[in-house]
Amino acid sequence: MNIRLAKVEDLMGMQACNLQNLPENYMMKFWMYHLMTWPQISFVAEDHTGRIVGYVLAKIDDPSEDSTNEETHGHVNSISVLRSYRRLGLAKKLMLLSQEAMASIYKASYVSLHVRKSNKAAIALYRDTLGFEVAKVEVKYYGDGEDALSMRLDLKN
Repeated sequence: MNIRLAKVEDLMGMQACNLQNLPENYMMKFWMYHLMTWPQISFVAEDHTGRIVGYVLAKIDDPSEDSTNEETHGHVNSISVLRSYRRLGLAKKLMLLSQEAMASIYKASYVSLHVRKSNKAAIALYRDTLGFEVAKVEVKYYGDGEDALSMRLDLKN
């Protein structure tokens, strides 16, 4: 198993992994925009044949010009690992690499993400393994009406 920075050539494999596992899907221009704008914070896991079996897609949110108290922070848009490759620690490794890059390259003070309230495995990863905390519940956040937990992890610069 190899984990490395995502490249433009990986986008089709990343999208395929997303389509296979998640109900939240994105058009290719969304994937391209994130990878071209923040190329240092999205990663892929590939098997011995080079097939993408997992990924993390992330971005940086800069403070708005009219705000004095906002901080630069990272946001995980999507993370997925194919079912047959789960429980190998890939999601944890992908997340840690992205978080480290957010802090070291962009000086992000924290990272945020949204997760379905019903996704107990992901919540356990984020909360128990990675140390995220629930910042708030976003009611009916998802297209099907399910609530999201908005989670946050302070990054140590």
